[in-house]
Amino acid sequence: MIIQNFNHKMAAHCESGTITSLLNHGGLNITEPMVFGIASGIFFGYFHKMKSFAFPTFIVRNKPGKMRSNIEKRLGVKFKSYDFKDTVKGQQSLDQLLQQNTPTAAQVDFFYMDYVPSWERVHINVHFLVVIGKKDDIYTISDAYFPKMVELAASSLEKGRFAGGNMSPKGFIFHLDKLPPSIDYNKAIIKGINKACFSMLKIPIPFIGIKGMRMFARKVTEWPKFARDTEHLSHEIMKINILLEDQGTGGAGFRFMYATFLQQAAEMINKPELKELSGELMKIGDGWREISLFSARIGKNRDLGPEKLRQLSEMIRDRADVEERFFKSLSRAVK
Repeated sequence: MIIQNFNHKMAAHCESGTITSLLNHGGLNITEPMVFGIASGIFFGYFHKMKSFAFPTFIVRNKPGKMRSNIEKRLGVKFKSYDFKDTVKGQQSLDQLLQQNTPTAAQVDFFYMDYVPSWERVHINVHFLVVIGKKDDIYTISDAYFPKMVELAASSLEKGRFAGGNMSPKGFIFHLDKLPPSIDYNKAIIKGINKACFSMLKIPIPFIGIKGMRMFARKVTEWPKFARDTEHLSHEIMKINILLEDQGTGGAGFRFMYATFLQQAAEMINKPELKELSGELMKIGDGWREISLFSARIGKNRDLGPEKLRQLSEMIRDRADVEERFFKSLSRAVK
């Protein structure tokens, strides 16, 4: 039992890629950057020391699940979602949807996805994938991070869907329910951009948006006092590279994907100034990539003295300055 006409595609990010796959399968011709941009996926938040985080960290996208809900609101599409307390009911519901030829997205803990090499598996409760078939106790999976569809034992999928911890999936699954007869892309794109600009510029919280970047720049020089030892600090500094480049961002903390969205939006809604801003954001993304490479290098070499951390701080502060100017220009462009 495999949904034969499902078109597997790789994507830059698991959630935007999963949503795009479901929409494409349902008949809507839309790209992943367009989904990401309309859903206001671009974001920044810095968390210095909180109960939820054992060490200071940052995020470069909006909250998991918001892409789906924002796409529903702005495009008028409808997804049907379910979560479960009972693992048996959770598996039965998924199997019933597959029997109805319905590709179904699932939220899982990435650690239990056995098709991933063991050295790459980490506990992340907000990985999204599409389940497209089952034979005996083996599911067929479309995971946006892999070039081909993969297979996964039912027991492993169950562990991933019902893992505990922060942001536990609770068996969460969703699928496309219906598409609207028409879509006002002009309205959807402008709303998506306005929300992204608001999040980056105007949320009155000191650790969100541009304010969060500046807090990151100030506080990164304090990271040594939170580390157990040099090895721990090295690991956390190298994680800056991972968060900006490797965890499904498409590069430079989603800046390259958002630039692609602006380029596509410029043509769709006839706003050539968005194409110019797309080029500007690509250059901004190059600066984030320099931060990624610098962090990876000093972390790997254990070159983590005060001077190097001050240099890293200045690089982050510079990104905050240029992004503040960029998002102000973007906000003006769509008014």
